[in-house]
This record gives sequence, C-alpha cells and structure tokens, in this order.
Amino acid sequence: MGAMVTRKLGKINVEARAHREIGKAKPVPAPRHPKMDKEDLSAEFQEEVTKKDDRLHTLLKDIYVDSSDPLKHVDKGERIPAKWKEYRTTRVGHLSQLDVHTVPKGTISIIEALTLLRNHQESPKIWTVGRIAEEYSLELKDVTALVTYFSPFSVTVSPPKDRKALRSP
Repeated sequence: MGAMVTRKLGKINVEARAHREIGKAKPVPAPRHPKMDKEDLSAEFQEEVTKKDDRLHTLLKDIYVDSSDPLKHVDKGERIPAKWKEYRTTRVGHLSQLDVHTVPKGTISIIEALTLLRNHQESPKIWTVGRIAEEYSLELKDVTALVTYFSPFSVTVSPPKDRKALRSP
C-alpha cells in the first residue's frame, strides 16, 4: 500500500520539477588545451631531443662513480647473505633434463630428499644422519628431524573405530 501512495505522490507536479531542473545553471567545463598540429609537435620534440646541452654534458663528464664494497668474511656459525649464497651441484636423477642442477647449500631438491630417505631406510648403518648431513651440505638437526618425522615409504592403516563401518565381503 505504501508503494502505491509513494508512486502517486511522485507523479504530482512532474512538469514543474522538470522545468526547474532544466533551468538550473550548469557547471562550466574547464577550458581545453589549445590543439597543436602534429607536424609542429613532432618537429619541436625532435629538435629538443637532438639538441646538445653543453652545460649538462660538462657536468656529466665531471661525475665518476667507483664502487668497491669489501667482501664480508663469514664465519662457520653465521648465515651467508642472500646475494652471496653458495651453490652446490645436485645428484642428477633419471630425468636429467628436468632436474634442478644447482641448489643453495643447506637445501636439497625433492629427488635428493627421496633418495636420501630411501638410502637411510634401506641401510641406516651406512647412511647415518652425520653422513647424510656431510654429503648433502645440510645441518645435523635438520637431517635428524627429516629422518625422524618424514617417511614417505611407509603405509599405516589404522583400524576402524566401528567394526560395522568396514566389512570385508
């Protein structure tokens, strides 16, 4: 019911409202920039580009920049800054063209991770945590955590809580 009343009130005096809106002063747009001919514009820029400024040229000749940052000495306990990372070559897998060939020291590729986990799982007396850390340039605590908590080759089947849920045929 309210919509019907609002519609009827909106139609009252429509013509007078329209004349009032049309009669209002409109804002004056900002003046446009005077147009230039394309030939004048391109010639002006070409002249500006090819012109040699002697003052700037002499100032440029006076500038000499020589940068020689001393190499930072890194102790064994410190971390190497990102731009000076040491890289090592990886053990190439069976997909040699798709494999990563260099990785930063302290990291390993996926293929190397799977290989070292398999080697440690098959012969833990030969592939000890210390040997893996030395072979792949890793920290001992990282290798210990990797061998302890990551085992991609073991399958664990947990028994169902409800015997009715899984029945074998």
